[in-house]
Amino acid sequence: MPRRPRLCIHTITTKPWSTEDCIQRYADAGAGGITFWRYNLDNRDPAQVGRQAREAGLDIVSLCRGGFFPGASAAARQASIDDNRRCIEQARDLGAPLIVLVCGAVPGQPLDESRKQIADGIAAVLPDAEAAGVKLGIEPLHPMYADDRSAVNTMRQANEICDRLGSHPMLGIAADVYHLWWDPELEQQVRLSAELQRLFAFHICDWKTPTTDLLNDRGLMGEGCIPIRQISDWVDQTGFSGCREVEIFSNRYWSMPQEDWLNQICSAYDSLYA
Repeated sequence: MPRRPRLCIHTITTKPWSTEDCIQRYADAGAGGITFWRYNLDNRDPAQVGRQAREAGLDIVSLCRGGFFPGASAAARQASIDDNRRCIEQARDLGAPLIVLVCGAVPGQPLDESRKQIADGIAAVLPDAEAAGVKLGIEPLHPMYADDRSAVNTMRQANEICDRLGSHPMLGIAADVYHLWWDPELEQQVRLSAELQRLFAFHICDWKTPTTDLLNDRGLMGEGCIPIRQISDWVDQTGFSGCREVEIFSNRYWSMPQEDWLNQICSAYDSLYA
């Protein structure tokens, strides 16, 4: 099996598999890294899960996900802060160097207010992240999610939050082509983020036309309209040498034999980066 040291797979991509299946199958497929989703740690010792992954030869790239900071009440916002502190503890014990933040929004609340609450929430947990040695990566989401999943929709907005919080070295950006490919400022913002040492992660998948589900119909690399290789080259040209993380939510792909699905992922990755 060829080694693919920069290939990382998110466990959500093969959602039907157990945590142990993901670890062993990704390693057998030659992947270099794994990103765990928090459900993989339910009723488990994160430290043990981390040991299993490393013993299989996988780097733990990140933990998904923290965030969802905005709330209609102070109690809701505090509950989110508390949950993010638990997430930081999980990442520390797992041995994950990064938490991906899906920042959240409140339907009907002005986006500027949600962005302020996001900045305030991140500020509240940054000392915990620094103490744990865990970075926080803001993941801008596509504008179709601005109502309830994230009020941060461009890399520019993510950079503005980083600026607002004093360019803290533990705070940066997780860039996902699915959410950002349409942005005319993308190349410029990728370069700026890297110059400011904020480009923490890079996620790949594709945008299918038509898209039948706004959350769970992402495409395999090469079957959609995103210029993935071009964007990937922009990222690499900055000196970024981290993993290319495959993160695909797909009811269709989750319903097929996951061994076949993993083979398709590896083939598409090899074709993209031949």
